[in-house]
Amino acid sequence: MFQLPKHLPLKFTKSTGKDMDILSPNDGKLLTRAQMGTPQDIEHLLTTMKEAQKSMAALKPFERSKILKDVAHDLKGQVDYLAWVIASEGGKPLKDAKAEAARAVATLELCAEETAGLVGEVVPMERTAAGKDHVAFTMRAPIGPVLAISAFNHPLNLISHQVGCAIASGCAVVLKPASATPISAFLLLEAFERAGLPKDGLRVLNAEVPLVEHLVASPIFDFVSFIGSAKVGWEMRKKIAPGTRMSLEHGGQAAAIVREDADLAPAVTALLKGSYYHAGQVCISTQRIFVHEQMFAAFLNEFKAGAEKLVTGPATDEKTDVGPLIKPAEVERIQKWIGEAEKRGARVVLGNKVSGEQKQYLSPTILTNVPRDTTLMTDEVFGPVVCINSYNDEKELLEYLNSNPYIFESALFTRDISKALRWAQDISTMTFVINNHTAFRVDQMPFGGHKMSGLGMGGVKYQIEEMTRTKQIIMKY
Repeated sequence: MFQLPKHLPLKFTKSTGKDMDILSPNDGKLLTRAQMGTPQDIEHLLTTMKEAQKSMAALKPFERSKILKDVAHDLKGQVDYLAWVIASEGGKPLKDAKAEAARAVATLELCAEETAGLVGEVVPMERTAAGKDHVAFTMRAPIGPVLAISAFNHPLNLISHQVGCAIASGCAVVLKPASATPISAFLLLEAFERAGLPKDGLRVLNAEVPLVEHLVASPIFDFVSFIGSAKVGWEMRKKIAPGTRMSLEHGGQAAAIVREDADLAPAVTALLKGSYYHAGQVCISTQRIFVHEQMFAAFLNEFKAGAEKLVTGPATDEKTDVGPLIKPAEVERIQKWIGEAEKRGARVVLGNKVSGEQKQYLSPTILTNVPRDTTLMTDEVFGPVVCINSYNDEKELLEYLNSNPYIFESALFTRDISKALRWAQDISTMTFVINNHTAFRVDQMPFGGHKMSGLGMGGVKYQIEEMTRTKQIIMKY
């Protein structure tokens, strides 16, 4: 059996900040305590950023690349342990937590690769007469200190993206992990310290909202990376200092369309994963499925049969497919939404069963005939609930989907490649997946939402571009 870090509570600062209980979502029991930052910690942290940024910017790309490779190698030797930590603090089933730990290693390796090749371009000055007798080229320079605010649902891989990209870019970074899942952040911090990252190149802070808002508003930071709810993110954007750039990664209401010519079995298998992965607590979880009326009955029967086989239980159990919600209050919220939909005529086909001493588990749930103006269809569920409705008019369905202010990821299942490409062109979405679920992601691809779903672009290469600036050098001869 694994054990949590020996030096507990988790000390992120040298102050006397109070300790906050970190409870396991699996059973509500105490995992550890994490020290909370104080106003004095915040002020001290801000005073260190200028020198920390000088140290980080002085590192050559090959030096930053080596640090990232060393951290990746360090984590690679701990994948099973890291997976257990993710399952314990975040409630992600162990089989998926292992995949996340492996992804975090790959993310840092990708960061190392991008760092080594971080170059600008030659500017063709003599394409115009005004550029005669001049040469010019660009360089990629660090944007400056980064503040990274992360989410609980991928407690290791998300911070690997945020921290890894900042360090790859030559930026000092302050990481604020999700309050529910600080252990993974603590372990990543230790790995970077072992790899020889310059002093204060990475600082980790656990703090309450007012102090985080103070950080966000500080002109010390040149870039703020936020992963979390749209409500919090867009409010936070109003508080950043003038000139500070920001990326926002919010949630969505990912939709999948199953046409009448789709292969039934692969579609069902894929969408079961997309709907119930991490109990639906994923920003691109498949929340709404629209099935052509000719295939609706067969699809619903197969999907229900598959969902019935999923095992709900503690995330640390190897057999578990669907773990707990991060807090029992989330189960209560979702059940209210389900009740609202039922009153409006929706039918619960499966699930909506609560279990656990803390009432933290919600079984995989399926609803049909869900009115489009109910909360389940207009807001992000962030739970193991999927709405499956039939359709018969593709044009009308496309117009409806394009009216949604949350634009992130959607999917289409079909054998008709021409129809698939037409949908890809016409649908308002940042990522369109053909014949796979909406929650599909690999870490090198561009990733981000539009409108209410976010701002800026993630994915290793693309986030590094966001965290660097173009510097141009011109010479007359």
